[in-house]
Amino acid sequence: MPLGSGVRLGPYEIQSALGAGGMGEVYRARDTHLKRDVAIKVLPDSLSHDPDRIDRFQREAEVLASLNHPNIAAVYGFQETDGHRAIVLELVEGETLADPIARGPIALDDALPIAKQIAEALEAAHEHGVIHRDLKPSNIKITPSGIVKVLDFGLAKLLDSAGSGQLTGGGLTMSPTLSVHATGAGMILGTAAYMSPEQARGKPVDRRADIWAFGCVLFEMLTGKQPFAAGSETVSDAVAAILRGEPEWATLPGSTPAGIQRLLRRCLAKDPRKRLHHIADARIELDETGLADEQSVAHPAARYVRVPAVLAAAATLAAFGVAATYLLRPAPSSAPPEMRVQIVGPSTSTPDDFALSPDGLHIVFVASADGPRRLWLRDLDTTDAKPIAGTDGADVRLPFWSPDSHTIAFFASSKLYRVDVRGGTPQAIANVADGRGGTWNTDGTILFAPIALGPIWRMSVAGGDPTVVTSLDSPRQAGHRFPQFLPDGRHFLFYSAGTPEGSGIYLASLDGGGAAKRLTDADGAGAFLRPASLVFSQQGALVARHLDIANGALTGEPAHIADGVGAFSVSANGLVAYVGGARRKARAGVVRPHGQVVREHRSRRQQSGFP
Repeated sequence: MPLGSGVRLGPYEIQSALGAGGMGEVYRARDTHLKRDVAIKVLPDSLSHDPDRIDRFQREAEVLASLNHPNIAAVYGFQETDGHRAIVLELVEGETLADPIARGPIALDDALPIAKQIAEALEAAHEHGVIHRDLKPSNIKITPSGIVKVLDFGLAKLLDSAGSGQLTGGGLTMSPTLSVHATGAGMILGTAAYMSPEQARGKPVDRRADIWAFGCVLFEMLTGKQPFAAGSETVSDAVAAILRGEPEWATLPGSTPAGIQRLLRRCLAKDPRKRLHHIADARIELDETGLADEQSVAHPAARYVRVPAVLAAAATLAAFGVAATYLLRPAPSSAPPEMRVQIVGPSTSTPDDFALSPDGLHIVFVASADGPRRLWLRDLDTTDAKPIAGTDGADVRLPFWSPDSHTIAFFASSKLYRVDVRGGTPQAIANVADGRGGTWNTDGTILFAPIALGPIWRMSVAGGDPTVVTSLDSPRQAGHRFPQFLPDGRHFLFYSAGTPEGSGIYLASLDGGGAAKRLTDADGAGAFLRPASLVFSQQGALVARHLDIANGALTGEPAHIADGVGAFSVSANGLVAYVGGARRKARAGVVRPHGQVVREHRSRRQQSGFP
């Protein structure tokens, strides 16, 4: 019997149902101890006395606990209460990959970054000896910020200890469970559509079964159709197509690069001996194909950088401006004319401290209009800015947003405040001596720098005593400041000046997995730009480089964005705003993945389709 709203499983209070499948029922719940929302996967009552399903459910929790990767949903714990067994998971907001596929094929420029993140998740799992065995679009979520999360390791198995590459056990007893649902019209296919031929035959499988499923998912993204089971009405039909049929290769878009077509054929080879052996090879192919494709469509003599197109233009001190230009490749002769949109602020505005909202719909900045400094809020779909009541103060500064874009935190009068943008009075949540930046994750954790020469501290937005997160390596280190969470809500960036290596940007984790790693020297704080880049200012130029979170390193050549940049801000959906340094001119830019230039500045609410 499904659990209703308000039911308690230990400290977790059920709020609503999120979905159900062959391996469990999933609910949104509230962790009443840590004051955060989580996902709870509960073994249904009908299976609670089945030893095989109980063992499989326990194994899923153990498998997830062994993995720690930004593209794999994290497990927080295992709960047994009143006969209910539940896995407590990271709550991943956003659509499943099945949702945009249902609307039609996904453009190549959007599909390849998704595929690469799926490959990185599988690579991490395989390196830990874990095979997923149930990869499909409905088990892949994409957060509003574009981060892929692979879910549901309910059928996952561990490789044998001898390292043979095969799953422990074998034969028909270890064959995967088919996820099917009976209807009046017959059977609707679930997992069967993505099973490798060896899975369908009940044979022992290894990591190449995941590679087959990966190929199925990539094919479906590009065509909008399953490669084998499209049109099948029963599991038998799907299995027959997998064993004897071939994908309709002609349905791939004509623009599909030869490297991607080759990758698909190698992933979907029926003989596992001829199939791609390691998912890392798929990731490398995606990287190399994407770069080669970008270079092949532009002038041979040009210098190319893997950075999205930026919309930017100069404006006066009283306004933020938006205009169109290309960074990824030279603009074709048919490019739209330059577009300028003025975002008007108060006449004496000095836009040094400003922040774009995560949803890209608003910008908050500090300014004065013939009076005290205060916070001003500008909706990017309107023509002017409005002051936020109660934020007056000579030292108001450094605003930052909650992840839902509803609340702004800021420093003033030796305190850290929060204020709801929809109305209300600012509330003090922490004492600070000389606040130097903050950041806020979806779990309700705030990181902030309360003094200029100290470490980063953490606290719950709900209150409580702050605790230290980072430690100074030496007395010569001037202090940690300007923290910023990465999309996983666990890793974060911060800036430190006066270190023996020089001023630079560091990567650290709330989980305390080792010391902070220095990423690069920089003029100031860095910001994360989806899908996996670090934006920072270096010798006055705004640049971007690929960020390898797992290894704590920047890779690839720097991509140039703009010169003469002072402060800047990046939203979760790819909007970039920056202000010039010497001339103090405000600029704003919209970033879209893979060179897409937005012809008109529209609200996210007005945009349709998959981002």
